[in-house]
This record gives sequence, structure tokens and C-alpha cells, in this order.
Amino acid sequence: MAFQPFLPLVALLCSLVAPPSSAVPSLHPVVLVPGNTCSQLEARLTDEYEPPPASGCGVPRQGRGWFRLWDNFTALQEDLSLFRCYADQLRLVYDPPAGDYRNVPGVKTRVMAFGTTRSFGFNDPARKNVCMEGLVEALERVGYREGMNLFGAPYDFRHAPAAPGLASRAFSGFSSSLRLLVERASRRNGNKPVVLVTHSLGGLFATVFLDRTPLRWRRRYVKHLVMLCLGVGGSPLNMWPLASKPLASNPTSLQAAVLTYGNRSFASMFSLLPSPRVYGRTPLVITRDRNYSADDMPEFLAAAGFSGDEVARYRTRALPVTLSLRAPLVPMTAMNGVGVLTVDQLVFWDGNFSGKPQLVNGDGDGQINLVTVLALQRLVGADPDQPYFKSILIPNTTHKGMISDQSALKRVVSEIL
Repeated sequence: MAFQPFLPLVALLCSLVAPPSSAVPSLHPVVLVPGNTCSQLEARLTDEYEPPPASGCGVPRQGRGWFRLWDNFTALQEDLSLFRCYADQLRLVYDPPAGDYRNVPGVKTRVMAFGTTRSFGFNDPARKNVCMEGLVEALERVGYREGMNLFGAPYDFRHAPAAPGLASRAFSGFSSSLRLLVERASRRNGNKPVVLVTHSLGGLFATVFLDRTPLRWRRRYVKHLVMLCLGVGGSPLNMWPLASKPLASNPTSLQAAVLTYGNRSFASMFSLLPSPRVYGRTPLVITRDRNYSADDMPEFLAAAGFSGDEVARYRTRALPVTLSLRAPLVPMTAMNGVGVLTVDQLVFWDGNFSGKPQLVNGDGDGQINLVTVLALQRLVGADPDQPYFKSILIPNTTHKGMISDQSALKRVVSEIL
């Protein structure tokens, strides 16, 4: 077990330059698992779809095959009013008989280009450098080639792993596909084990996947887990999008509906909330009348307008996943940015969650705070069965800067190599 601060790039990166059309044969295959909203989704509408009243949504699309649902920047430039249609069609509903989330009736969805990195790039200028496009380019410069030794595992970010024994059809499908992809990548590269590289929410998906995969399979097929920008206890910042029901129900754009104020219908909305295991009774949301800690999360959600059924799903589906996170038992490097103001507490002094809170900042990468990163070091580093663990903190590096700033990318690529 070791902790390693930021170091200069090893000389290997300076000398390893591949011909443009071939992969370097000595490299281990890499599978990239992107962060939240960094997978592109397509949709198809059937006659069962009932759009919001007087919205005009769905009529031009019904029966016309698959179209880009997320992120359809080009279509929104032509007709900005479409964002309400897309926001409605991105919604999930909970199906009590099935015990699982599903699309709204009449909407069929699929993840684009699984197995490749082609869906990691976005044509929206505001989304430039938010996802793994820069990392793909950096890996290609040192000899990685799409479909040969470089692969992508996008997923439906609206869904999330559920507690063991509960249904999560989307995550189960992703896990099956990822397992087959890892095996195929290994076979294609002389049976070399794979390097899994994750960013943000992708790290949660990957660690739960590994935990639910037989140890013998993990140690045969996974050489190294390189997890970027994720701790083990969630982030207080993620409580803010859930606090304001009025803003969530009346967004001003598709980005606001999905990103800025979150989407209360998504199964993943609870996945990265602060964990009682890490934060305990520390006040995270502060009001004049009372404070809310991670231990008080059900009460906070109720105060923020979530129904009793929704709070129950947090308790039974999401919280057990957070509490059961553990070392992956494959060699692991965690890389996180520090030196950036990051939310530690939210102050809604008058108790009005629809307003903008006062932020109490600490250290982190702007999204993931240092508290949860240090908790990861304790959890994984202290496990006697963990074969290798290294934590690297890169100064003055933001959440998206880890996969877009050239200095950070060089460090990430050196760890992959």
C-alpha cells in the first residue's frame, strides 16, 4: 500500500510513439468507463407515448425510428423548445410490481456504441472536455487504437446499481456486457488482462461490477483499476440538485433538467449522496431550525419534497450499495484532484430549499471533496486482501481537468502504462 504525490511523467511517455494505424503490441488493453451523463442515448417512440399536454412532443417522432435523445445539441439549436420534449422522454418511472425503474410508457432507449469510445465526444461546446474525449486522444498518442486495444463501456446514467437481491435490469445488462467486453479485449490482445479506467460515477459502476464478479475472474481478467475523481462516501454537493423541487420541475434547458438541477426521476439520483459510513453526524445541510447530516438523509429528502415511497427507495436500493462498498481486490490506483474549492456544507438558513444556498467550501476537485478521498484511502488501503493500492493527489486539478488538462492527462496515462 502506498501514497504517492504528483510526480513528473516517466520517460516512457516521451519515447513511446506509435505508427498512426497500428497498436503497440506490448500494451495491455484498456476499457474506459465514463462519468455521469457522458454516455449518449438514443430513443424510439411508440404509439403508447403520451406527451405532456399542449407540448407537441412525440408527434413528429412516433413511428419514425431511432433518434438521438441525449445529448442532441444540433436539434436543440434548431428548435430550443424541444428540450422539454427530450426532458420528458428521459424521465424514468418506478414500476412497483417489477421492483425496478423503467422508461415512461412508449419510450424505448438504448446506449449508443457500447464497446467503443465513439460516444464520448459531444458536439455541444459547453460539453467539450467534460467527458473522456481528451483521454482517448492521449492514449492514441502512445499507441492505443480504437477496437484493437482501446474500448469503451458507456452506460445508461439514469439507472444505478441496486442493493443485492433487488432488481436493476439496466445495471445487470451493463454488467453482463462489460464482462463480455473485458473478455473479448483480453482475447484480442494475446490474453493479456485489461486495465479498467473510470471517471466519476463510472467508478461506482465499475467497483460494484467487480464486487459482484467472482474473484477468480477478476484476477484473471483485470490487471489494474485506475479510478479517477471518486472517493467512497459521496459528496455534499450532490444534495443541492435534490433540494429544489420547483427548479427541478421547471427547468430552463435540457442541461438544467439533467445536470444543473438533476432529475428526480433517475434511479442514480441517490447513488452519490453522502454516506453515513463516511460523514456520520457531521452537519452537511444547515438551516436555522435544524441541521441535516448523512445519518439524517431520509429526513432531508422528505424536507426537500420527496415522497415516502421515494425515501423508502433511497433506504432500500441506494443506501445499502453505498454502505457495502469495499476494496475491489485487484490492483488499484485512485487519482483525485485537490487544491480546488469544493463544497463541504450547504447553508439554507431560512429553510427555503428553492433558493441558492451559501456554500461552505473545503478542499477537493470542485465536486469530490477531500473527506471522501481520504475515506477511500482508509477503506481500500487498510484491507489486508487488497493486493496493491496507490492514491495520487494532483494539485490544482478540477473534476473535469483530470481528463482534459494536459499535465493531468500525462500523469493518468503514465499510470495506465
